[in-house]
Amino acid sequence: MSDIIELLPDSVANQIAAGEVIQRPASVVKELLENSVDAQASEIKLIVKDAGKSLIQVIDNGIGMSETDARMCFERHATSKIKKADDLFSIKTKGFRGEAMASIAAIAQVTLKTKKADKEIGTEILIEGSEVTRQEPVSSSTGTSIAVKNLFYNVPARRKFLKSTPVELRHIIDEFQRIALAHPEIKFELYSNDSDLFILPISPLRQRIVGLFGKNYNEKLVPIKEETSIVKLEGFIGKPEYAKKTRGEQFFFVNNRFIKSSYLNHAVISGYNELIGKDSHPSYFIFLEVNPELIDINIHPTKTEIKFEDEKSIYSIVRSAVRQSLGKYSLSPSLDFETETVFSIDPIGSNTTVSAPEIKVDKSFNPFQNEPSKEKDTKQNWSSTNLNRQKNSSENWEKLYESFKTNAPVANQKNEPKELFINHDLESEIRQNFIQLNKKYILTTIKSGFIVIHQQRAHERILYDKFTKAFKENKRTTQQLLFPKTVELRLSDMAFLRK
Repeated sequence: MSDIIELLPDSVANQIAAGEVIQRPASVVKELLENSVDAQASEIKLIVKDAGKSLIQVIDNGIGMSETDARMCFERHATSKIKKADDLFSIKTKGFRGEAMASIAAIAQVTLKTKKADKEIGTEILIEGSEVTRQEPVSSSTGTSIAVKNLFYNVPARRKFLKSTPVELRHIIDEFQRIALAHPEIKFELYSNDSDLFILPISPLRQRIVGLFGKNYNEKLVPIKEETSIVKLEGFIGKPEYAKKTRGEQFFFVNNRFIKSSYLNHAVISGYNELIGKDSHPSYFIFLEVNPELIDINIHPTKTEIKFEDEKSIYSIVRSAVRQSLGKYSLSPSLDFETETVFSIDPIGSNTTVSAPEIKVDKSFNPFQNEPSKEKDTKQNWSSTNLNRQKNSSENWEKLYESFKTNAPVANQKNEPKELFINHDLESEIRQNFIQLNKKYILTTIKSGFIVIHQQRAHERILYDKFTKAFKENKRTTQQLLFPKTVELRLSDMAFLRK
């Protein structure tokens, strides 16, 4: 029997590896933006068309690459970030696996232009399906420009599983926001289908958050800061009253790298300590700075999961920092045992004279005069009125039993419904005057008894039926506002709304 185990061709191996690293256009955006950040760029521009399906282009003004480096960056496991295995435990850069560019080149048509600052001529490389089709010198500005076209053009099965354009654009915006938040010292721009979505100048973190999520976020944020020998923590958390029912802007960064951690998320939630409901989620932008030797980020291809050496201590620090920040800015109730408010008396001036308090007594006041006569008259009037009511209510009491005849059928026999008998005089009185209970319910009668109506729900039902009928009969009317009302949405929410 012949041997059946063979080595896979490089093109097939790269496509398999691409399945782990490149899942959708947003994955390409993440890898390219991180490479630009590692290239020490101060300006990064992202251009996408058709939510990255047709084009993803990243342009930066970083250090650029030489002709040899430009060719080597597309080889598998080729990287400038690490030299030996020990470097994995002191990583300070974004990318280090050497898989991103090789994976992208295996499933797309890539054009690379790059030039170093000390060179006059740059390099241009065209790659399709891991094969270099052209490499030549080219005039270029300092930095790197990478254009990724027709993603998954040679893997139609993967392209078929891509979502709609609004959904994919939302994922791209999410990745862009994560990297832009981590680096407010870099200018970022995002263009989609020739329209600008974000233009973020170099600014402090708070202004970067406002630029990404809207001006109304400025009043929602509370600064948080803590520094220990284990971790240095800073950032912003949302005020409790702005917590939302769905998970929104929740960001953790470790050494300026976005991570996902349900463990640390629980620490933040517990820090709010009943200031928000169980089904509410606060916003937070928390940056952790940890010694790279105490964390392991090489546990997931996308590098969004991190393993801490001392998770419990970091959990406690995050929780206490959240509580301290909320208490410091008077967002959570606190008790001050050092101050007793009962004895907080303003000091008396040196020129102020102190006099003893005086008690005034009305010596002519007699509690046994005048009042008893009025009270007696009131009691007499009340008793006479009450007797008259009892007398009137006791008259014609026989009429209440006229309906109970000896030959009347017995209720609930043979599963027959029980009939409710109501005095006709009382029924006519209720029909003329509806009774309102607690300004919430209306009590009235029907032929078989009485009915209780919920005012608000009845009103809503009447309006619903009215509008439904108007829509069916095409009789609906609209009226525009004199001054239009502007509603600000995040770009990701806007993409979702368009979908």
